[in-house]
Amino acid sequence: MQRIEEKHGFLSAAPLFIVLIISFIAPLIVIALFSIMPQKVFSVVNLPDFSAYKTLLSGGYYKSLLWSLGMACISTFVLLVISWPLAYGMAKVFNRFSLIITIAVVMTLFVSENIRLFGWVLTLMKGGLIEGHLRAWTGIGFEGLLYNVPAIIFGLVYVYLPFMLFPLAQGISMVPDDARQAAADLGASRFQILREIDIPLAAPGIVVGSLLSFVLAAGALAESKLLGGQVVIVMADEVESVVGVELSELDVSPEELP
Repeated sequence: MQRIEEKHGFLSAAPLFIVLIISFIAPLIVIALFSIMPQKVFSVVNLPDFSAYKTLLSGGYYKSLLWSLGMACISTFVLLVISWPLAYGMAKVFNRFSLIITIAVVMTLFVSENIRLFGWVLTLMKGGLIEGHLRAWTGIGFEGLLYNVPAIIFGLVYVYLPFMLFPLAQGISMVPDDARQAAADLGASRFQILREIDIPLAAPGIVVGSLLSFVLAAGALAESKLLGGQVVIVMADEVESVVGVELSELDVSPEELP
């Protein structure tokens, strides 16, 4: 009986599994193949030469990669820390009010990311909402809060908050209240309950939220351009610049690519 159920489960999941392979894994395989092919070649029918990886090191592109990964790690950690209390409240405390919070957070996704970031540019820039009001009220001004790495990380945290919050809330909702109450009755402190019960049982939500936030933050581009003023060049910007230069040199439009 168990083998029959496993067979039916596999057959039921097979169509979705095929769609995932075609949609997500196949493009990654194509990119991986092109990465080991000679440069300025749009066919995989060539002998691999790994020259692209040599250019990655000699051209200094690895610095952009490290910046992207480093800021993605920091923003993911910050998102996890600040999202945990809100996600816990949504899952265990707020009850019906959680729906209002969910709608409020989701509504921000209906506005373009660039428009939201431009709003923060007007708020944080010199002469903007914060610095302008402070100078008008106190006569004290400063150079603004833009064009630095913390501003970029702030933008990443702001934009990708929903992608950490909702999986985290779902993971915390899976933690049984009885287990927490039993641990408290046995004398466990709040920190012990958090470490031994909440975090392990909410691990699926933590992993999903962290992966989503990290992947999106690592490939982000608008935050470094608008809030950072390109004080650091991220990997997405390097890819955009290099691909644009290569296509212009080849005089090939994107529509003409195979």
